[in-house]
Amino acid sequence: MDGTATRYLYLARHAEASPDGGAEGGVDVEADVEADGGGLTPNGRSQADLLGRRLRGLPIRLLHHGPLPRAAQTAQLVAAHLDGVTPQVAQAAGDYLPYLPRRDELPPESAESLMRFLARPTVEQHRPELAREAVSRFTGPVPGDQERHELLITHGFLIGWLVRHALDAPGWRWIGLDHTNAALTILRYTPGLPPALVTYNDTAHLPDTPRGGLVV
Repeated sequence: MDGTATRYLYLARHAEASPDGGAEGGVDVEADVEADGGGLTPNGRSQADLLGRRLRGLPIRLLHHGPLPRAAQTAQLVAAHLDGVTPQVAQAAGDYLPYLPRRDELPPESAESLMRFLARPTVEQHRPELAREAVSRFTGPVPGDQERHELLITHGFLIGWLVRHALDAPGWRWIGLDHTNAALTILRYTPGLPPALVTYNDTAHLPDTPRGGLVV
């Protein structure tokens, strides 16, 4: 396909946040709709530094992050290891529910529990327009003939949504794609080919976290 080049999208959930910014650490997807405010814990700052060290030397030229402090602080600490990269805030990288499925879309055996889970956040946290913007802005091959490497520091729900989109899974299937604080997921968008999940929830740079990464 002429006129487009490969995009590598590096996805990381923000590092561990203080209690007033939401649940600390872990991979519980229910913990990722969090209250505004709250920065990183000391452990979170260490996680962000380790993530930056993991990414140092890669040809990353763009870094986007959500507007909440835990994402912004993670981005600043990571950017300290990336030459010439300035973090850029993006509303589409924020903390929100990307898609609310109907009950009849869900597997019958888990529909009841999933509907209870989805009823917990407020309506204001359902932002389908931001989910559409994230897909439009951050996925797919890029114009031109130079491949692009960009990093998105965001929240667990959006990572699940973008992985689901890359795999062309049903809309509801972002649910349950848990992501560890400061873990790394990489998607590759090559012209003329389906999106590729290169690695998922990779925690090799986090010494106290079980190795949960899936390499494809």
